[in-house]
Amino acid sequence: MDTMRDRFIATTTALLAEDPRLALVLAEISRDGFDMAARAHPDRVINVGIREQLLIGAGAGMALTGMRPVMHTFASFLVERPFEQVKLDLGHQGVGGVLVSAGGSYDWPAGGFTHMSPGDVALLDTLDGWTVHVPGHPDEAEALLRQAVAGDDKVYVRLSLQSNSAAHPVSGQGFSTVKRGRGGVVISVGPMLDNVLAATEGLDVSVLHATTVRPFDGAGLRRALGGGGVPDVVIVEPYLAGTSTSAANDALADLPHRVLGLGVGRRELRRYGQLADHLAAHGLDERSLRQRITGFLGTR
Repeated sequence: MDTMRDRFIATTTALLAEDPRLALVLAEISRDGFDMAARAHPDRVINVGIREQLLIGAGAGMALTGMRPVMHTFASFLVERPFEQVKLDLGHQGVGGVLVSAGGSYDWPAGGFTHMSPGDVALLDTLDGWTVHVPGHPDEAEALLRQAVAGDDKVYVRLSLQSNSAAHPVSGQGFSTVKRGRGGVVISVGPMLDNVLAATEGLDVSVLHATTVRPFDGAGLRRALGGGGVPDVVIVEPYLAGTSTSAANDALADLPHRVLGLGVGRRELRRYGQLADHLAAHGLDERSLRQRITGFLGTR
């Protein structure tokens, strides 16, 4: 199976040929993958080099002329390093664009903490009007990307090497129900679904698959909870733990409820290891998730 990043390159290459409004801005990352597209569309595939602030500024300038820019690099260099440009050049100027990241929270551990971005979604939460997609499979990444480039708003598509074994239909709007139960709701974000389903096997809980986390689907969460008992919600996110707990609390503000946010911890892990080692260290592997979910819900 191809990776989400592979699918992004193939899909964007095709879209550049289909839509003359579309432009791609790179900062060296994935440059080789877009070599053919750059030769075919030299005026719409721009590599600014290792200048991430310019990456966003150039994309925003294109948007001001009516183009639809896709801006791409590692998440830490796309959201965190040029955050002022994301805030001002896009948000303050009132123009849209599509940020497409790679690297996720710890996709390339050998790159060290400079190449890890567990706080990217939380950081974008400080800004208004962003749609955030977190696909869990290359098919979902393609569908969400195609939807994102067709609009005019501000969209972040967060890609990862971690992927679920199968894709689920995505609408780009609300959560989808994968499993129904009465003992609480577990919201699994993007590539966490396989681990969440394995961790909740045999448990009487509902599992929602979330590939669009902003706007947060509060109505979908309320429907999944139904009307019985005290609403218990667990949110499993592949980035900073607790990023979406406030959104869930807001959705349930008029109800007694409990929310547990699971995700990447704030403590920096200073050993490289592999992606699976970081999952386990942050308690996001199947065994750890089952212990933490059952401990919170009181289910055995």
